[in-house]
Amino acid sequence: MNGLLERTFHLSKNHTNVKTEVLAGITTFMTMAYILAVNPSVLSSAGMDSGAVFTATALASCLATLMMAAFSNYPFALAPGMGLNAFFAYTVVGQMGFSWHVALAAVFVEGLVFIVLSLTNVREAIFNCIPMSLKSGITCGIGLFIAFIGFQNSKLVVDGATLVAIYPFKAALADGRFWSEGIGALLAFVGIILTVAFMIKKVPGGILLGILCTWILGIILQLTGVYQPNPELGMYSVLPDFSAGFGIPSLKPTLMQMDFTGLLGLNFITVMLSFLFVDLFDTMGTLIGVASKADMLDENGKLPRIRGALMADAVGTSLGAVLGTSTVSTYVESSSGVMAGGRTGLTSVVTGLLFAVALFLSPIFLAIPSFATAPALVVVGFMMITTVFRIDFNDMSEAIPAFVAMIVMPFMYSISEGIALGVISYVLIQIVSGKVREKKVHWLMYVLAIAFVLKYLFV
Repeated sequence: MNGLLERTFHLSKNHTNVKTEVLAGITTFMTMAYILAVNPSVLSSAGMDSGAVFTATALASCLATLMMAAFSNYPFALAPGMGLNAFFAYTVVGQMGFSWHVALAAVFVEGLVFIVLSLTNVREAIFNCIPMSLKSGITCGIGLFIAFIGFQNSKLVVDGATLVAIYPFKAALADGRFWSEGIGALLAFVGIILTVAFMIKKVPGGILLGILCTWILGIILQLTGVYQPNPELGMYSVLPDFSAGFGIPSLKPTLMQMDFTGLLGLNFITVMLSFLFVDLFDTMGTLIGVASKADMLDENGKLPRIRGALMADAVGTSLGAVLGTSTVSTYVESSSGVMAGGRTGLTSVVTGLLFAVALFLSPIFLAIPSFATAPALVVVGFMMITTVFRIDFNDMSEAIPAFVAMIVMPFMYSISEGIALGVISYVLIQIVSGKVREKKVHWLMYVLAIAFVLKYLFV
């Protein structure tokens, strides 16, 4: 078996082994398993059957991630994207008034457009035209972004008078929230310390072990009455619920339920282009960030076999729409598996198969609380911002755009916005400073900058 895996995934060539890849795949899955609970909740608000969406989410994630392994041999995982599912449910269906059937059709068409763009090298050319300094800034920005998500998921960071603030432990004690939210926040902090300790001690699978230890501590505190679940506050039981058994919810309510009415209408095209834009640059940013941190980019900042990675993303999007879920995209949580040592498609295969297993063991995977996976995101975020040392801070024409991309992502809560403003600032700074010829700015950078400006003006 090891020989077959070696020949298939070229493990030795990528300086890894079966054990490391398996642990990395499990780690990636654990950090993104929350989508199995969140996606049905979000899309059900658009009128979709939550059980069918759960099955569609697991199947789409499984198949798209396996395609990533087959098409590119990279350790990246895919699933219905957060943010894109919210846009689907709350904007396209909720505000714009389209049915979820039409929204699924828009996602399906978006995926077909992506397939064409991937086959014609357009997406690959966009990836390659971005200068290395900006790619490093994007990687750092993603690190800050996922660390911020981790702190939010843990409740250590909450909304406040200053937009964000530390969790109000004193006030929570007074009104009773402490025994759910407060305990979760403290457990997340303990989880961060434990995960860091495992990493310092070079314990194999340290990130995964940190997740499991934090979850086990939560189970102990719930059994002893210290941690008190409160669904109204988003704090659920950490104990697996087997009351409904292990049956797989029917896919029938969402399977092939796309409505192509108004396909050529301006509103439909606008919705489709909105999905297309956000997905394109979210995926691009994720690939840049994760690949850069794993040293997968060549000396010119290009990602070998990127066409296969982009194709898996494109096909996964259309396939997801057929099954009944919003846009499938490459997940930034893939970085947790990469930080655990994953370097090949074997990591993706393990993650994909776990999504399939989740169909049968959903009570276990859905019981993993967000405060248990939050420490992994914070620690991985720290690891990703170390690429800041690759930026030449003595050259402000390179450093400032990288900084813009880096800081915008967490502040505006969007990878795509970070890329957009980073590209615009890079092009404008090179023009104003007269360094266009010296820097050899790629013509596609001008096209992207203009497209981003037009997007802010009209979309």
